[in-house]
Amino acid sequence: MDALPSLEQLNAADASTFLDHLGEVFEHAPWVAAAVVGQRPFASADALHRAMLAAVAARPEDARVALFNGHPELAGTAARLGQMTADSVREQGGLALGALSAEDGARWDALNTAYRARFGFPFILCIKRHTRISALAAFEARLAGDLRTELANTLAEIGRITRLRLAGRIAGHGLDGLHGSLAVQVLDSQRGRPAECLRVALHDADGALLAQGVQQGDGRTAPLLAGAPLRMGRYELRLHLGEHQRRQGGADGWLDVVPIAFAIDAPEADYRLTLTVAPWAYSVACAREG
Repeated sequence: MDALPSLEQLNAADASTFLDHLGEVFEHAPWVAAAVVGQRPFASADALHRAMLAAVAARPEDARVALFNGHPELAGTAARLGQMTADSVREQGGLALGALSAEDGARWDALNTAYRARFGFPFILCIKRHTRISALAAFEARLAGDLRTELANTLAEIGRITRLRLAGRIAGHGLDGLHGSLAVQVLDSQRGRPAECLRVALHDADGALLAQGVQQGDGRTAPLLAGAPLRMGRYELRLHLGEHQRRQGGADGWLDVVPIAFAIDAPEADYRLTLTVAPWAYSVACAREG
């Protein structure tokens, strides 16, 4: 299938086509897709994913550990040498884990070595939901856990990883709870209307620019983040308030670029920051759905 197939097409496809298309959803484990091909037709992509996870969970512990060991370490040797699957390259590439500094690389190496020595398989995390800081925090926290807990945690993370991978392979997949969003609305209290044309910029904890937008007539931008899980961590939204005042023909106030620090801890939630601004003051309200 050259074009992305629908679930209906996958249900109707011959077994070989089904396996060719979904065999890499679980890292180096085409047997997972093979285990469910005979269960078709699936009523939904969610039912297909649940069946695949059930096939893994039904295996004895040594078979599950073997599946875990098919995953590359985060920021490990395979990442640095480019010896990962296309899916893993995309996932780890979002945080540039294959291009760390020597100091950062040594920290990841030490954690990877300690985790594998303790549990017998690599640390697995749905890295699309994390910043580097939150990923390291999760790594250190889980390293202190016990084997039973880590077997469960690892399978749960593989569930998140494979749900996203499956969504990327099925047209009109209908899977919910995959993505979050961050939207901003700014109201100009001095003029009693939305702050049209005010520029906002989103930065990560290290100050790198992630996204920016200009408020439209209703005081909103297009979502600054959308179409993927939000990465857990700290962020800074910068309002270019002085620039806005000058564009509106007003006198400069005390505020120029206003930094708003906040955190995201729910990757699949919809966040909305509503700000009320004046030349000399501002207030912030944050709402979250999901």
